[in-house]
Amino acid sequence: MNLVISEISGSTGIIKLNRPDKKNALSPSLIKEFVKIMDEFTASDKIRVVIITGEGDVFSAGADLAYLNQLKDSSVLENEKDSSNIVELILSVWECNKPVICAVNGPAIAGGCGLATASDFIIADVNRAKFGYSEVKIGFLPAIVSFLLLKRIGEVKAKQLLISGKIIPPVLAKEMGLIDELSENVLESALTLANELLKNSQKSMEETKRFLRNIPLMDPKIAAEYLKNYNVISRTTTDFKEGINSFLKKR
Repeated sequence: MNLVISEISGSTGIIKLNRPDKKNALSPSLIKEFVKIMDEFTASDKIRVVIITGEGDVFSAGADLAYLNQLKDSSVLENEKDSSNIVELILSVWECNKPVICAVNGPAIAGGCGLATASDFIIADVNRAKFGYSEVKIGFLPAIVSFLLLKRIGEVKAKQLLISGKIIPPVLAKEMGLIDELSENVLESALTLANELLKNSQKSMEETKRFLRNIPLMDPKIAAEYLKNYNVISRTTTDFKEGINSFLKKR
């Protein structure tokens, strides 16, 4: 059985975590399959938007605890390899230059919540979804995903979630800014959003995601010069010229 299912709807690639009997836990094998498909979608000229969701009634319960139990007596090098797999999983989503939508169909806990946080848009099931970083409850650390949570909701709220391990309902998650939209049919809502994004210039969306990843660490003056170059280059693109012509014709 494939631990990750992929399908294509028009120009949208859909990735489904497929271990419903294990609450879509992030085993090394699942992570390997996921990253392979994510990389393929990222590289494909046919795919312009990516949707991530889960099979069954859980998005992902996070790390495979049975596997972690095996690792507790492993060497530092073995644990480092496993941690590197998680980094690869998160970065495959965060570094994708195409819009990534997470359709959270049920609880997204610990690493599952981190996976969702790496995306650009999070749509949550209003009845079934739950969110939380529960790592501290088992003596673990929510370290790898913390930088993404800081970006999404800010230091104080991130700190509260990470050190409490509290599991929160979707309405509260939306109030905190952790998620963007509530829905009774997350995949349908994600496809609707994808269709809206497909109306935009693909090149513009990709370049916007790229510079937004780079500027936070820059001095403001350096960032302004860096972004000026993006602005200049964008004016030479076919997408820009066609977009201006289309806009003027509509007026």
